Amino acid sequence: MKHLKILFFTVTVGVLLWSCGASPIKNDRTEKEAPVVIANDSLEYEIIIIDIGFTAYLASIAQPEGFYSQSYMEARNNAWVISWNQRAQNPMNFNPNIYENIIDYQPNIDYGYEVNYKLFNYFLFAQRKYRMSLGGGFRTGRIN
Repeated sequence: MKHLKILFFTVTVGVLLWSCGASPIKNDRTEKEAPVVIANDSLEYEIIIIDIGFTAYLASIAQPEGFYSQSYMEARNNAWVISWNQRAQNPMNFNPNIYENIIDYQPNIDYGYEVNYKLFNYFLFAQRKYRMSLGGGFRTGRIN
């Protein structure tokens, strides 16, 4: 299976411990979260997102599927991928622990609704969690 080449790793002690099989402790409770895997089998593309809190964000904060049109999310994703990739290619000015990978998102490929929905929501989540703006005015609040 081809990969969309999107692997998000938040390189923090928590994720490092999680990836090694240990559990980070936060407020006397174990915090462990499985990666979010999004696949479009007909196109043979896959996204794997490993970022603590994203699963909870999708379940509780993100707008439900169908709220945004696929064309709207594709337009936002395309713009945000450009910003993301510029930052990933400039680790001296942007945190390489956040912008760890280049995203190979081709605007001429129809990845389908689910892939676009979860990528779109990851960008919203990341902008809130890391207090950054990729453009478009979507950075609001903070996720702890």
